[in-house]
Amino acid sequence: MRVKAASSSDRKYKKLFSITKGFFGHKKNNYRRAREAYLHALSSMFKDRRRKKRDFRRLWISRINAAARMEGMSYSFFMNGLKKAGIEVNRKMLADLAVNDMAAFRGIAEQARQALTK
Repeated sequence: MRVKAASSSDRKYKKLFSITKGFFGHKKNNYRRAREAYLHALSSMFKDRRRKKRDFRRLWISRINAAARMEGMSYSFFMNGLKKAGIEVNRKMLADLAVNDMAAFRGIAEQARQALTK
């Protein structure tokens, strides 16, 4: 008695098509196109996990810069003042303060300004 490969290949197809479910056109239901799109998507995922870190850092820096300029300082002037004042707050927290708690950011900016004038 011979064994047919239909059930195992059906599982293989079904698994790939469930992964490529939201893809556009034949990339979701044509096996060859779906496999190519899936492999491409995997490489994009790998790159973008690293790119996300860069993108968030750029966002935080631009938010800090905008808030620092409202206080009459440039970003680099502000960060230098923080370093000299011994304030160790990361960019993520500074950006959050700049958006949600401007009074606290204003206090930190004043400390940075005083550290630069000493």
